[in-house]
Amino acid sequence: MDYRDAGVDVEAGRAFVDQIRNLVHSTFRPEVIGGLGGFGGCFQLPGGFKEPVLVSGTDGVGTKLKIAQILHRHDSVGIDLVAMCVNDVLTSGAEPLFFLDYLATSKLEKEQLTQVVAGIASGCRLAGCALLGGETAEMPGFYQVGEYDLAGFCVGIVEKSQMLDGSQVEVGDIAIALASTGVHSNGFSLVRKIVNDGGFSWSESPELLGGETIGETFLQPTRIYVKPVLAARQAGLEIHGMAHITGGGLPENLPRCLGKNQAIKINPNSWTIPPVFQWLAEAGSVSPQAMYNTFNMGIGFVLLVPPHQAEQTITFFQSQNIPSMAIGEVISGSGELVGLIT
Repeated sequence: MDYRDAGVDVEAGRAFVDQIRNLVHSTFRPEVIGGLGGFGGCFQLPGGFKEPVLVSGTDGVGTKLKIAQILHRHDSVGIDLVAMCVNDVLTSGAEPLFFLDYLATSKLEKEQLTQVVAGIASGCRLAGCALLGGETAEMPGFYQVGEYDLAGFCVGIVEKSQMLDGSQVEVGDIAIALASTGVHSNGFSLVRKIVNDGGFSWSESPELLGGETIGETFLQPTRIYVKPVLAARQAGLEIHGMAHITGGGLPENLPRCLGKNQAIKINPNSWTIPPVFQWLAEAGSVSPQAMYNTFNMGIGFVLLVPPHQAEQTITFFQSQNIPSMAIGEVISGSGELVGLIT
């Protein structure tokens, strides 16, 4: 016997690397040293920093991958993978520098996985970071045929004096919400249960979803906020804190960017909840408490800014085609979120 008899095709792996080489190179920044194929990716730190701090993050896509695999649509989950990592790193004020991916599957299917890597490369270009390297693992018997899993790893950089850690946040700061593109990449175990238990089809087009199929709606990729937020800081907008609204929704994530003895008061009527969340609530008979504690409810990222810059911040992000609005303010407290049904 040989390795191919055991279900692992080494030659197919080499051919796959050759096939994705141009996708990877399309993301390279000037600081990248060398190319694809080494044992490690090399990256020279950019100049101009007095006290550079490296900020790292890692995440996956979760069970949203199940929907992509059911529908044979693999072009957007790579964007999700990058977004979940770079948006986290961004909350410290860091610029993402490079990204690594880990892709595991039962059998290497070049067309399927090339779509995935194309999405990862697209996400890296949107975030301005290099796809520095990765690992593709063929694991027969561990995954079902056609299944794959993804994990991502990102490293960013920020000047120590510009790093956000909660100490800059002040009582009275205004919470500016940046709109999500939908469910993003959290809560999909509940999404899938609602669809399956309700007898819905992924190809169905409920009226509330405006003509899109259920599958198309839930495969919308996570918005990447990196370039607009970094541009806002470079333009002189004062940002005291940032939060990426992921698993646990606003109640879990927004307090994470506060300082000591602070809380945040939210006005739940300050934004319109997108139809996809209304559909989920109705189709699954999900309570408001469970909705807010599971989904982003239309808000993917939040900035805390001084009151005199609130309108200017909203105007800036509207000009970047990101709907934004003031949804609350920082108050004295002990890390709680006030105003939502939680």
